[in-house]
Amino acid sequence: MDAEYPIKWDPTEYRYVQIADHIEGQIQDGTLTEGAALPAIPALAEQYGVARMTIVRAVEVLVERGLVVKLHGRGTFVRRQPKG
Repeated sequence: MDAEYPIKWDPTEYRYVQIADHIEGQIQDGTLTEGAALPAIPALAEQYGVARMTIVRAVEVLVERGLVVKLHGRGTFVRRQPKG
């Protein structure tokens, strides 16, 4: 029996990109709001059923997109999004 994950994997796209896109969607639809902390890397890895390094790369993509900020020793948080 296959485990249930929050997204259906597309075999033509890297999983870290799919995870970053999924989290970005949660930010855009308001599920994750400004200042919200993302779960820790191990928790996200378990949630998505991937290796921790896949989550690390997904978070790097979100940082590059300007959607989250990593605060050393505190975690990763949703950034304030510009209006419009």
